Amino acid sequence: MPPIRVLVVDDAAVMRRLLSDIIAEDPELEVVGTAPNGRIALDKLTQVQPDVLTLDIEMPVMDGLETLREMRERRIRVPTVMFSTLTAQGAAATLDALALGASDYVTKPSNTGSFAESRARVRDELLPRLRSLGRRLVPSAASLRPAVRRPGGSRCEVVAIGSSTGGPNALTELISALPDQLTTPILITQHMPPVFTGLLARRLDALGARHVVEAEHGVTVLPSHVYLAPGDHHLTVRQRADGVVLELDQRPPENSCRPAVDPMFRSVASVYGDRSLGIVLTGMGHDGLAGARWLAEAGAPVYVQDPASSVVWGMPGAVAEAGLAQDQLPVEGLAAVIAATVPAPLARSAR
Repeated sequence: MPPIRVLVVDDAAVMRRLLSDIIAEDPELEVVGTAPNGRIALDKLTQVQPDVLTLDIEMPVMDGLETLREMRERRIRVPTVMFSTLTAQGAAATLDALALGASDYVTKPSNTGSFAESRARVRDELLPRLRSLGRRLVPSAASLRPAVRRPGGSRCEVVAIGSSTGGPNALTELISALPDQLTTPILITQHMPPVFTGLLARRLDALGARHVVEAEHGVTVLPSHVYLAPGDHHLTVRQRADGVVLELDQRPPENSCRPAVDPMFRSVASVYGDRSLGIVLTGMGHDGLAGARWLAEAGAPVYVQDPASSVVWGMPGAVAEAGLAQDQLPVEGLAAVIAATVPAPLARSAR
């Protein structure tokens, strides 16, 4: 199989060299060109025809956001990994880039730590994304789990959603599609660092009737609320005498992630059992697989995003191929599942 062709776009010569050297370490990848700004990158896209693109956000002449807009205008469809700063401004620009069609992002090294540590972090975060996005494999056949039939009179009391690569756009579409009268609380673990998760929560909050917030430790789970795991913290739930509360912790990463989906799914299965619903959206890797097994064993239905609408069918594919999914659906189908599986009385939002 030929190597994945990568175009590196960054205004800093030292960063272009760093990324090129890191990419060259991987035998599955090949740097076929570099560019110092978006205008030159657009020309090279047609010249070298890369499989995947790394794109800086802040550049002279034509920045990353302008480049994505022009790619959309010209209908140039090349998976794109943004290279952004770990700041509020960088987070906002990154979410804008994802909304414009970027597939994923990697944050630039901060000024803390050694050069070797920074280089290793970029390598560990960037290379798997380039491999996954640059060579989308045809998914293998997956068996569907027999339909879950809830005990008579039981209903779903919580929806737990896990997502990663492509997740912000999928979550935006999903939250927007839910009916206003749906009051069931929703828990979300999206693989994102601090700063980014708070901004994503505020953007999702502006979409509709549900109140979307970054989760806080010890807060009681309330109707019509959506709780997003904050960056660098696992989100779980615990049953107390006065209700179910959220818990945050910084236990070791799972599946190289913190927040991770598996801890959330495990706790939801333990507290809610078959009164819960699991959803696995687009994402790289297999986080959520072990947790989905907990949900399935507790009698809860699990649905996954389908390959065609997923940016990367890693997380949902792992669950489907393990035979743990009721069905594979596009985002609008998953929204319909939530609306149908979680009947809620017509009640005023608790916002």
